[in-house]
Amino acid sequence: DELEQWRVRILGRRGELTGILRGLAQLDLEERRQVGALGNQAKAALEEGLEKRGRDISEARLAQVADLERIDVTLPGRPVATGRLHPTTQVLREITDAFVAMGFSIVEGPEVEWDHYNFEMLNIPQGHPARDMWNTLWGQRPMLLRTHTSPMQARVMESVQPPVRVIVPGKCYRYEATDATHEWHFYQVEGLAVDEGITFADLKGTLYEFARRLFGTERKVRFRCDYFPFVEPGVDICRICRGSGWIEIMGAGMVHPRVLAGVGYDPEKYTGFAFGLGPERIAMLKYGIDDIRHFYSNDLRFLRQF
Repeated sequence: DELEQWRVRILGRRGELTGILRGLAQLDLEERRQVGALGNQAKAALEEGLEKRGRDISEARLAQVADLERIDVTLPGRPVATGRLHPTTQVLREITDAFVAMGFSIVEGPEVEWDHYNFEMLNIPQGHPARDMWNTLWGQRPMLLRTHTSPMQARVMESVQPPVRVIVPGKCYRYEATDATHEWHFYQVEGLAVDEGITFADLKGTLYEFARRLFGTERKVRFRCDYFPFVEPGVDICRICRGSGWIEIMGAGMVHPRVLAGVGYDPEKYTGFAFGLGPERIAMLKYGIDDIRHFYSNDLRFLRQF
């Protein structure tokens, strides 16, 4: 700033040297030549000095910056924090990988669903008491937030002919209080296989293999009769836990003949099985998590463990 002020004061349009050079017109011809030559020499010397001083200041500033911001390239680099997969996502990938290895394809469906697919096509008509099993979040009827990923059973079977082997991962919603084992939103993986000659033995073999892939060969698995409106017979599958007895990990069963008939399949020709499981519950068993609310609390102390 001081150098610029000097330039304006000496060499500017109204500077001291400029004023002297403008006064040459008052001199006679010989003096004008002599003083003009000296003036041009002085101006050139001052401009050269100004440029040199400017370079010196710039170099000094750069040297100061270089000294303050010096980088030691021999030091190790600072670690870059990377993201990680949510534990639910990790378990979802393990589940889907297990079933894909057994020949299943992955499909997805809408989270905002019609009553027709969420209930009626699954053998749960209007007024059926089984609807009380799902605490439904309704929008403008007959639309709702899907209570399970099972509606994709009907959607898939309407669009393709057997054989069918699909799994449907996705998010579900239910109107219920949250506690250590219940959330109002959660993930579910639905599975469906339909073909000629499928039996309950195929269901057991598939789910036994899944349990071995996910939990290891040393874990025991138990099938127990249970009720689900869209399968007949229905079972729940439990895994034995050390010191905790049997814990349910999924529901399953043979696809109800009415569900097959509802999508245009001949139940005398085709049979199938379906199953559904919650990835969060699987993650709780695998990693010893005691509260499902941890998954969606956004607590980094919890998430960084996976």
